[in-house]
Amino acid sequence: MNAPPTATPCPSCRAPMQPQQVAAHEGATLTLDLCHACHGIWFDPQENQRIAPEGVLGLFRQLHEHREDAQQPLARQLRCPRCRDPLTEGSDLVRSGRYFTWRCPQRHGRFATFSSFMIEKGFVRQLSEAEITALAERTRIIHCGSCGAPVDLRQDRACPYCRAALSLLDPQAVERALDGYHTKAQRQAEGPRAPDLADALIRLERDRERARREAQQQRWQGRSPSSVDELWLAGINLVWQWLSRRG
Repeated sequence: MNAPPTATPCPSCRAPMQPQQVAAHEGATLTLDLCHACHGIWFDPQENQRIAPEGVLGLFRQLHEHREDAQQPLARQLRCPRCRDPLTEGSDLVRSGRYFTWRCPQRHGRFATFSSFMIEKGFVRQLSEAEITALAERTRIIHCGSCGAPVDLRQDRACPYCRAALSLLDPQAVERALDGYHTKAQRQAEGPRAPDLADALIRLERDRERARREAQQQRWQGRSPSSVDELWLAGINLVWQWLSRRG
């Protein structure tokens, strides 16, 4: 009799992560590992590329159910749940902004926060000046969606640590991104095409940013324990309301 599979430990807090099945391309399913206490996802190799738009919607449903869970700070040293080697921090740049991720040097996978995953998938938009001003009147401190650093909205209009623009989960951005995934899948079915200039520029900037980050080998650490970021909570609620009406 086979023993049940062992739960994947969180790279940050080491608690067992919650397995979450989501839809993948070509009618398949895959299992992601979520830590709601750390707001993090572990991706085995290529899992992130295999998630279908329907799988992303299922993931949104799971995040909405846990939207008010207390969030604890990430550990100073994140470790691979497969080999226990320290994870290497890096950042990538996409059209919707810059996001941070931690990769296993042995290529067992990578760890990302929920907010970084949303930036990577293009589900966010930058906040306007009026929105930042209104938010500052309600809550002075938010956390950067890219690096997690605290941002004082009465003093800063971008993250003072990584310079990322302040962004919000947005239903229209989600809809555009999901439409884009369907278009990309259709293009792949039609055959390869030459990369456009925007894609080339994004890759160039991403490589430059990664080189800068690796040379610096420093990152900001620390969050207020047991906090729920209001910007994240507002965004996940907006998207969930849109999904509920859409379904």
